[in-house]
Amino acid sequence: MSESLLHTYNRFDVTFDRGEGVTLYDTDGKAYLDFFSGIGVNAFGYGYKKYTDALHAQIDKLTHVSNYFYTEPLMAAADKFTKASGMDRVFFTNSGGEAVEGALKLARKYAFIKGNTNKTGIIAFEHSFHGRTIGAVSVTGTPAYRAPFGPLLPDVSFAIYNDIDSVKALVNENTCAIILETVQGEGGIHVADKDFLAEIREICDKNDIVMILDEVQCGIGRTGKMFAYQNYNIMPDVITSAKGIAAGVPVGAFACKEEFAALKPGDHGSTYGGNPLATAAVSAAMDIFAEDNILDNVNQVGAYLYEKLEELAAKCDHIKEHRGIGLMQGIELDIPVSDILKECLNDGLVLISAGANVIRFLPPLVITKEDVDTVINKLSKILS
Repeated sequence: MSESLLHTYNRFDVTFDRGEGVTLYDTDGKAYLDFFSGIGVNAFGYGYKKYTDALHAQIDKLTHVSNYFYTEPLMAAADKFTKASGMDRVFFTNSGGEAVEGALKLARKYAFIKGNTNKTGIIAFEHSFHGRTIGAVSVTGTPAYRAPFGPLLPDVSFAIYNDIDSVKALVNENTCAIILETVQGEGGIHVADKDFLAEIREICDKNDIVMILDEVQCGIGRTGKMFAYQNYNIMPDVITSAKGIAAGVPVGAFACKEEFAALKPGDHGSTYGGNPLATAAVSAAMDIFAEDNILDNVNQVGAYLYEKLEELAAKCDHIKEHRGIGLMQGIELDIPVSDILKECLNDGLVLISAGANVIRFLPPLVITKEDVDTVINKLSKILS
């Protein structure tokens, strides 16, 4: 362990050196099948030629000029992102946490310019996770994440995920936004019910409340659609995105429909956000999704992973529940997962936890059925 690092992560005792395909290699040359992809970031695994060629080309041209100027990668990425999402305007950030900050500011400003200066309330959800900045922590529904950092944003209340009555009980004339993950990731892989999202959409429409969907982890192809809400036949007002948006380069984004584009010059900014290197990565990633049929693979292999995890759950007494969608799935155990994850790592398999006792599956979106078989075989032996 490096004594120079601030100890904010309980890191595994492995030092990774390089990657190829969906395999990572440590400094001793040991190979590991990666079924975590850096928390769903490395959408195309490692060394995907179209992607790396695009980054090499941009590095040779321009990496930064600031947001006082346009660049071709920025304009291309914005056009492709808005078309893929159905949004009208996008702001590129450096992370998912920053994207959530921007979305919250946008919602508050939207209420402000409509003359509703007392309309500052935000409804979030228990077991949600939205990031580590103060604003994002304020709407994160795990008390342990919030407790050490108060006082946080005022006027935040927490409803129960997939319980519409709990939402209705919190809505009032001062509610300006409802924020939720379309699929809860860190909270344990919980998928929103279709009726639940539809009713939230209806509540927001009736009360002029901004509907924010956090797609930082569940978006960008992870569920078999470019964005998870596209499985639901609804359109949010504002979305947040990050993780796989640039397939490995640090980028986030928040985007909105035109009606909610309330932020004006001077309201928001980011020195590095939307720089040419980052947006070249976004643009290349969007092209690869379209050209290489990535979503078809997610749907086919995701269904296969679901089938195999169902079979594993049926024969393993330690698995309490299996849930998820696409290549975002989890199994909840009745035993501590930390030791299981260490055993997996020793056997050359990278997995990680979610919630209290859930093993989370967030592999690169280019995995094969054979990779799934390998994971199931390894995990089956370890769990038995």
